[in-house]
Amino acid sequence: MTYQEMMENAKLSMGIYCKACPVCDGRACKNQIPGPGAKGVGDTAIRNYKKWQEIRVNMDTICDGGEADTSVNLFGKEFKMPFFAGPVGAVNLHYSDRYDDVSYNNVLVSACADAGIAAFTGDGVNAKVMEAATEAIRENDGCGIPTVKPWNLDTVREKMELVKKSGAFAVAMDIDAAGLPFLKNMNPPAGSKNVQELSEIVKMAGRPFIVKGVMTAKGARKAKEAGADAIIVSNHGGRVLDQCPATAEVLEEIVKEVNGSMKILVDGGIRSGTDIFKALALGADGVLICRPFVVAVYGGGEEGVKLYIDKLGAELKDAMQMCGAHSVSEITRDMVRYYQD
Repeated sequence: MTYQEMMENAKLSMGIYCKACPVCDGRACKNQIPGPGAKGVGDTAIRNYKKWQEIRVNMDTICDGGEADTSVNLFGKEFKMPFFAGPVGAVNLHYSDRYDDVSYNNVLVSACADAGIAAFTGDGVNAKVMEAATEAIRENDGCGIPTVKPWNLDTVREKMELVKKSGAFAVAMDIDAAGLPFLKNMNPPAGSKNVQELSEIVKMAGRPFIVKGVMTAKGARKAKEAGADAIIVSNHGGRVLDQCPATAEVLEEIVKEVNGSMKILVDGGIRSGTDIFKALALGADGVLICRPFVVAVYGGGEEGVKLYIDKLGAELKDAMQMCGAHSVSEITRDMVRYYQD
């Protein structure tokens, strides 16, 4: 199977919402929910993509030649690439019933582990989603990151027991999911967590803890105060709050605030290896990509995931070689520029 064949296959199995666009930029699905669109007028997902395109790379080939090393280390675990598959839930609702969350995570976790990266898995109202996701991670020697929704503390405690049994090398909580309607309607209530509550959750996790959904320097400070080991700069793909800034717009100020005290990952509209390069140049330690991995699974299963990972890796290596970076640590701020720079 070729990458193009995988994309064509995806169009036949994605359902009525996602169009499996050649570039997933949020325009075709816009504010379609159910579907992969964004909340409100639907412009936040579009803005996420556009802002990465307003950053350009500075070519410099007057340098030593040689292969580019894309490997990174996260919490003592080595990965071949500095990008990860992001968590997604309710795929049968937002895409099509070719997969449900259980079968989707089974494919994604295994394919990513085989390719030398890791998948973040989603969570849901159905307890079987987390049970199956953590079991898939256990079967792949802990190479995966369960992402727990900000449920009430008793429910979080139950989820963390599953995480521990999985042997996952880290765990995440998508704090930004507080804007999802099904969380707001829970009894006991779920959603936003204060620093004290988040600190309690960090302690019960018993492994490196990642807070997903930080969009301000203030939010980064609070995540650090709670004891988080890493944050993900994310607006949940625009799905939880309309009129958010793009992640590319806030990344640098958050990097400056954190100043190396936590790992920083970023998602939102990153669609190519060159976009990954840009995020690393702005100070991220790695990136998450979500929607295109859904297309890869629906279009080709594990083979589709591998094709997409290989594509991103080749693009990243090319950008590194053409800008004079032989390793991820050599990617620096002066290798990118904004239109106005």
